[in-house]
Amino acid sequence: MRSLGGLSIKGLVSPFTKQVLDPKKSHYFRTPALWNAKRHVQTRGEACSAPYPKRTHTCGELTPVHAGIHVTLTGWLLPERKVSKTLSFFPIKDSSGTTQLVVRKGHANAHLTTLSELPVESTIAIEGEVLVRPEPSRRDEGTGQIEVQVTNFTLLNPAHRNMPFIPSDNQTLVNEDLRARFRYLDLRRTALADNIRKRSHVARIIRDTLHDDGFLEVETPLLLKSTPEGAREFLVPSRVGQSTAQHDRKHAPLFYALPQSPQQPKQLLICSGAVDKYFQIAKCFRDEDGRKDRQPEFTQIDLEMAFVSWGVDSNNFSSDTWRIGGHEVRAVIERLVRRIWQKVEEITLPSSFRVITYNEAMARYGSDKPDTRIDLEIQDVTPSLPIHAQASFDDLGDILEAIIVRPTSQSSSFLRASQECNYENEPNVSRSVIADSNLLNWLCDNRSINLTLSSEEHVLLNQSLGVSNGDVIWLSRRRKIPEGGSTALGRLRTRISELAHARGDYVPHAIPHFLWITEFPLFTRADPDKEFLAHGRWSSTHHPFTAPMWQDIEAMYAGHIDQVRGQHYDLVLNGVEIGGGSVRVHDAAMQEYIFSQVLQLSDAEKSSFDHLLHALKCGAPPHGGIALGFDRLMAILCNTPTIRDVIAFPKTGAGTDLLFRSPAAINEEMLYQYGVRPTRC
Repeated sequence: MRSLGGLSIKGLVSPFTKQVLDPKKSHYFRTPALWNAKRHVQTRGEACSAPYPKRTHTCGELTPVHAGIHVTLTGWLLPERKVSKTLSFFPIKDSSGTTQLVVRKGHANAHLTTLSELPVESTIAIEGEVLVRPEPSRRDEGTGQIEVQVTNFTLLNPAHRNMPFIPSDNQTLVNEDLRARFRYLDLRRTALADNIRKRSHVARIIRDTLHDDGFLEVETPLLLKSTPEGAREFLVPSRVGQSTAQHDRKHAPLFYALPQSPQQPKQLLICSGAVDKYFQIAKCFRDEDGRKDRQPEFTQIDLEMAFVSWGVDSNNFSSDTWRIGGHEVRAVIERLVRRIWQKVEEITLPSSFRVITYNEAMARYGSDKPDTRIDLEIQDVTPSLPIHAQASFDDLGDILEAIIVRPTSQSSSFLRASQECNYENEPNVSRSVIADSNLLNWLCDNRSINLTLSSEEHVLLNQSLGVSNGDVIWLSRRRKIPEGGSTALGRLRTRISELAHARGDYVPHAIPHFLWITEFPLFTRADPDKEFLAHGRWSSTHHPFTAPMWQDIEAMYAGHIDQVRGQHYDLVLNGVEIGGGSVRVHDAAMQEYIFSQVLQLSDAEKSSFDHLLHALKCGAPPHGGIALGFDRLMAILCNTPTIRDVIAFPKTGAGTDLLFRSPAAINEEMLYQYGVRPTRC
């Protein structure tokens, strides 16, 4: 068997490769003598493997100032625009932009005619002179003022004539799976390349801003221990022979866990006293179902600060409803976000962002991350009902909510969408379109509400709510104390706005609406994503290290768990949660109580946090932090609906990678090294 440098060739070439590399079918191979037909190994192709002219400028930087100079450009050759037999225009593109090439063909330039024969997307180096375009042909954008008259070119690497798709073809966008499989071609598209470039720019702004603010960038471990913090984790098997944890079985296979966030390491950094202000642009991992704004691996802007406040500070933000601690974190984030929007979008944001509580957000917008650009608000109509009807709701701890869409108000742009919106998947929602025939009985006729009102009571109700002909009234009954992330009318509000937007009746405000949500319930039983760990127990709304509001500490110790609010804050932009953080528990006894008495963790579960509890006992300062979703932030800045468009190599919605073909099966021999035995159903 022949070998190259001791490496056997046999079996290295797949049938697919053999077909592609067939010298009779491929334009790549011009020297049959160099082709070993028996082994299908190409020893030399058409790519330039020799010195070539050095690039003098990029394809996006030439201006009329460069007129008359000789330049060398390198990049990808785009489709020819032929003007005549002797004159053609070619765009050449690199990561910085595109330049128009002028190719004049004749006896003196006979060698340039072969440019027309090159496959589109081939990489070339061209030499030529910069010319100012004729007045009618000039464009203001990019390099539209100039063109380069080509005098010579070098083919650096020809593109395959049968590529899966042509990245420069803006008229035909192939399906997402094909683009994911050939992501290296997809990234050549200008839109994606611009997104990646903008992401790098924003990352630089973040680092510069936080460094200027006294933060230290510290890397934290990626191989940690699995802990019951809320989300499913990715596990990494290890060949380490013995566990360091006393609760582990002696001969059990051992696993690392990839971090859901650097939560524990960053708190321990602050507890150490070595770092007063920490930040990191951190990779995080969660084994959860893919969605348009989620990936199994994602990036967050992670911060933690020592000596944050623990309640209302009358010297700061006294005009709003920020009644929790963490004012210092809020100030840093607002300063950072303002700088990003100023430098990237050239938009000046307000000096501070609006603040509302969780209860207000759920009552007015039906969501814990509301889009406040939508001119639709939910109202509690229970106080407008007759006394006997109010009593029937109070006895059950319920309220009656409504969205009223009027043809003569700010909400009129939602009228058509409201009349046509499908609400079959919301069984607790009903709709009434007001006309003369039902003006005095629209509530009584509503079977889902099941109330009896006299005509006089209906008249008073209409007066109280301002109901008139043409109104569309959406009604829903819910618990008085909100829970979870949305209500039925909140979801409907979003659906109506999306339908109105699709119809062209509603255009969201261009000015970004930033909003802080505070005073969340500290504990919940309404999060299905955490139920797999909670098993009917209370779980932390944020995470188990979040501190209660100082006003609710006694209620927590008294066992009134549902009344305890947390010092947790979310930052929302246009209905998207882009960050969340909290003031942390720095009292070891309180943290132990939360673990044992509230969350009811077992001894084995609590042992995962022994090091943190001990650190708190060693003089840990009051501290707090936040994490911003970098991918979501960039999707908004790049105006794209999916975070996959701002990640260089993302996973699909199902969490798979079609390019690297992961996840993939591992053979049993390798699994055996890790003490793992595969099971077959």
